[in-house]
Amino acid sequence: MVRDADGYPVTSDLVIEAYWQRCFPMADHRRGRLRWFRPPVRAVITWESWKIPDSLVKTMKKAPYRLTIDHAFPRVIQACAERKSTWISGDIEKLYLDLHARGIAHSVEAWAGDELAGGLYGLCLGAVFCGESMFHRQDDAAKICVVHLVDRLRANDFKLLDCQQQTPHMARFGAHEIDDADYAARLEQCRESRTFP
Repeated sequence: MVRDADGYPVTSDLVIEAYWQRCFPMADHRRGRLRWFRPPVRAVITWESWKIPDSLVKTMKKAPYRLTIDHAFPRVIQACAERKSTWISGDIEKLYLDLHARGIAHSVEAWAGDELAGGLYGLCLGAVFCGESMFHRQDDAAKICVVHLVDRLRANDFKLLDCQQQTPHMARFGAHEIDDADYAARLEQCRESRTFP
């Protein structure tokens, strides 16, 4: 059984409820216990703010990768955890594998031949996609996965991409910070479920 840093049991159902309460789990390291976080500001992408960097548009015209959805979820989350410093503990990986088996957690993959060049994963909750992590082994692979993700979200009438924490990487796509009250109001408007992919 997975337990958090305070010793309380954590199930995939609890993870889902935590997201609706604007919380998400992180660990200090690969073998660490998970803790719950609810940041005072949240980075999000709305379709009004969404943009694709010009340099990436040029790269995408060459179609350097084959893109798939949910073809290699376990490999994507493992690759995202393979860093010197990671918040994806073994317990978190276990919980998200269960959420994937339940059709709630999803991955986008970029392939160069048979090699996994990059990917991302996150959760679908109603009409919001909560992005968790991404990785790349080849140039622009993760960025192209973000574009493919947003294409699918917009096609299926999702309302919001939650990036959690702002980074220069996501800011280039139009991610911007909103306060917790604004995020709570937007999240409440996303209760109606959507189909993904």
